[in-house]
Amino acid sequence: MKQKDIATIIIVAFVSAVLSLLVTGKIFVTSENRQQEVEVVDVISTDFQQPDSRYFNKDSINPTIDSEIGSGTNQNPFNGTSQ
Repeated sequence: MKQKDIATIIIVAFVSAVLSLLVTGKIFVTSENRQQEVEVVDVISTDFQQPDSRYFNKDSINPTIDSEIGSGTNQNPFNGTSQ
C-alpha cells in the first residue's frame, strides 16, 4: 500500500468516527428532568380465596377420568361394518 492510501484510510476513519459521534448524540439525547408515567402494580397477597363451589365441588365431573359410551366390542371400528 502506498503512504497516500494509508493517509486516506486514516482520514476517512476519523471523519466517520466524528460523524457517528454527532449522529448518536442527536438520536440518543438524554434529558435530566425527563419523567415517564409507569403503571402501578398491585401488591401480591398471600391470602387465597376458595374457588366457586358451583364449579369446584365433590359432585363435579372429573375430565381426567376416561368415560366409555356403549359397549366397545367392535375390534375394527373404521372398516365400515359393525358387529
